Amino acid sequence: MPLRAVRYKTQNDPLRVTIYHCKFCQRATGAAYMVEPIFRETDLQITKGSSAAYDHCSGGSGKLVHIHFCAVCGTKLYLTFERFADVCGVFAGTFDDPNWFDIKPENSKHIFIDVARHETILPPNVACFSEHAMRNDGTPLEPVVFDQPQIVSSRPL
Repeated sequence: MPLRAVRYKTQNDPLRVTIYHCKFCQRATGAAYMVEPIFRETDLQITKGSSAAYDHCSGGSGKLVHIHFCAVCGTKLYLTFERFADVCGVFAGTFDDPNWFDIKPENSKHIFIDVARHETILPPNVACFSEHAMRNDGTPLEPVVFDQPQIVSSRPL
C-alpha cells in the first residue's frame, strides 16, 4: 500500500502537456520520456504533508529547475522553474488517475526529440522540437510536425 505522505490536487485542466525526451527526464522517470502536464502554479495545491525540493541547473536553458519530491519515499511530484515562475509541471504518473487529462495535438508538444530513446514513436500532427521550444530570450522556435507517426531511429555504432 502506498505511503501517500504528500497529497496534492490541481484546480483546473492543464494549460498544455509537454512530453520531454531529454536525458534528465529519462533518468528522473526511469523511462523513455516524461509526460508533464503544465499548470498555473496557483492551480496546484498540496493537501497533505509537504514536499522537499532539490535545485537542478537545466542543461538546456542554464536556469534552475526546482524538483519537488516526497521526503519520505523519494517520489518526484512536480517541478517549478526559474525560467517560468508562474507555472509548474506535474510528473503525470503521480496522479491518482494519470489518464484524467487529454493529450491532443492542440495542447501538447514533444521536446528534445534529438536525444529521444530509439524506437520512440512520435505522433502525427503534434509540434516536435529538437531541443526546447523557445530560445532563452523567449523567442519561439519553429516546430517540426509530422503527417504520420515517426519512429526515432537508432544511431549507427
